[in-house]
Amino acid sequence: MKHAKLGDLVVGRIGLGAMGMSHGYTGAGSDDAESIRTLHRALELGVTLIDTAEVYGPYTNEELVGRALRGRRDQVVLATKFGLISHTGRGAPDSSPATIRTAVEGSLKRLGTDHIDLYYQHRVDPNTPIEDTVGTVAELVAEGKVRHIGLSEAGVNTIRRAHAVHPITAVQSEYSLWTRDPEEGVLALLRELGIGFVPYSPLGRGFLTGTIRSPEQLDADDFRTTNPRFTGENFHRNVALADQVTGIAADIGATPAQVALAWLLTKGDTIVPIPGTKRVARVEENVAADGVDLTAEQVATLEGLAPPSGEHHNEQQMRMLDR
Repeated sequence: MKHAKLGDLVVGRIGLGAMGMSHGYTGAGSDDAESIRTLHRALELGVTLIDTAEVYGPYTNEELVGRALRGRRDQVVLATKFGLISHTGRGAPDSSPATIRTAVEGSLKRLGTDHIDLYYQHRVDPNTPIEDTVGTVAELVAEGKVRHIGLSEAGVNTIRRAHAVHPITAVQSEYSLWTRDPEEGVLALLRELGIGFVPYSPLGRGFLTGTIRSPEQLDADDFRTTNPRFTGENFHRNVALADQVTGIAADIGATPAQVALAWLLTKGDTIVPIPGTKRVARVEENVAADGVDLTAEQVATLEGLAPPSGEHHNEQQMRMLDR
């Protein structure tokens, strides 16, 4: 696999999001053995960035990743997140220094490691100045418990303020053909500051794979059932967008998922998408996007797709985005 740079971290340019192995999706957590096989296969294929968070489960995803990486820790850049669980009792989001101190010890224990390579604030905490949050994580860097600092779903002003306290290595936000919000200022700022970008949900929570044809495919506890793009008339209008990606994929002999990932890879060598899966076959498919080359015409066609119908999070989740 080709490589990319997140700040001064060098990683395979396609990572792996582990959330769906334990949390959120239809059938999540149903087969830990297959999830561990998937993580191992990802490493064999050159994936080095593995992404998890304390809130996934909660806690069980970090435990799963920790088991999978036993004896293989030095092969990966391990990323996890804090801030969506309060350890002070005040409610989330909570990125207070006390919560961070408690969170990091729990994550280190569950992951079975003495350091976290990339530690993200999961969502910006409006009740804690970003300077205090980053300052606390910077102390963890000095102590050797954290190697690099990241932010998730942070806006331009927050990123600038955070980076002034301690270098930020990566920002993680939703970005795909399905959600292009970071193009409104964030990507340009990251290039200016030398910060890497990690798109989560690069396959539109599965919609861009072309395999979701009906809302009835989702279990009642699947978090996508509350996502406006997966409900009502929005769903049926968005199938048409996914079908356009499928059409380009058929033209070039690739899968829709590979086309969606290949489009992201055209955005530069400081962008590392983290498609999530718990299946070996899917991680093999996703990694193969590294070898898919899109023509300028195909990229232009993809760039010109109509935006999807509906917000990309439910109302509560949208309020937690820093813009």
